[in-house]
Amino acid sequence: MRDGVGATRLHVPLQGEWPTIAAYMVERFFHLDPERLLVRFDRGEIVARDGRPLARDTPLGAEEFVWYYREPPVEKEIPFDIDVLHEDGDLVVIDKPHFLPTTPGGKYLQNSALVRLRNRLGNPELTPIHRLDRATAGLLMFSARPETRGAYQLLFENRRVQKVYEAVSARPDGWEAGLLPLVYRNHIAKHRGEVCVQVDDDREPNSETLIELLAADDRRVHTLLRPHTGRMHQLRVHLAALGLGILNDGFYPELLPEAPDDFGRPLQLLARELRFTDPLSGADRVFTTRRSLQEAPQHDSAVSGA
Repeated sequence: MRDGVGATRLHVPLQGEWPTIAAYMVERFFHLDPERLLVRFDRGEIVARDGRPLARDTPLGAEEFVWYYREPPVEKEIPFDIDVLHEDGDLVVIDKPHFLPTTPGGKYLQNSALVRLRNRLGNPELTPIHRLDRATAGLLMFSARPETRGAYQLLFENRRVQKVYEAVSARPDGWEAGLLPLVYRNHIAKHRGEVCVQVDDDREPNSETLIELLAADDRRVHTLLRPHTGRMHQLRVHLAALGLGILNDGFYPELLPEAPDDFGRPLQLLARELRFTDPLSGADRVFTTRRSLQEAPQHDSAVSGA
């Protein structure tokens, strides 16, 4: 672990047209400057399983896997802090801000919840148990040690965690409060190379959300969302399908051109609550966010007049 970031493992073919491991990596990472990559070999930054540095002339076939650290990108600072709500020897729960990714990826490395938390707590074994979209704020759970990680991961795999979200949408013309609550279902699929998920109305539903009304005024609708399944972008897709696309969503109902983050206009989606029976102690666990959605109407708004 280096600055909260683990090494990346790369599989290298044992035979092929490349005379050296370095030659394979130059072709594999064609988008990088070749000499810059070769200098990393010279600096001892590309290593074998035992940590032994590999030279730029190490022949192909000498190692099946190599390890290296990603070179930190020039990152735009995400100017929001994580709040640690709970910490013990097995579990850490945080309040993630909008715009911060859960894990490193793409142009974000140090500006990820995982790396920030590892550096803050000095625990390189921290691992997220589930995920939140970069645009979504709220509760996020991390395993503190490998020995008990699987027990918490199974809670999510077996749908034994009750998750509650909030969202704020623009109020459509003619919308009536009596339409909620309702259970919405459809079939969601994620295809390789596409940033948005696709809905297939001809297939059996594989996603389900209970949608309830918290408040509404003449411009906005504030909903409580209880997902029964955890499909990618499920809540955003379900609300958009009902004409209640979440405020500041650049993906649904319409994919907008990529633009720089506008920190004044976060996606109005919040992971509000997590409930489960602790698999280690048997105790009931309830965690609640301290964050709120800036566009939410007041709860004494005239819902009855909707």
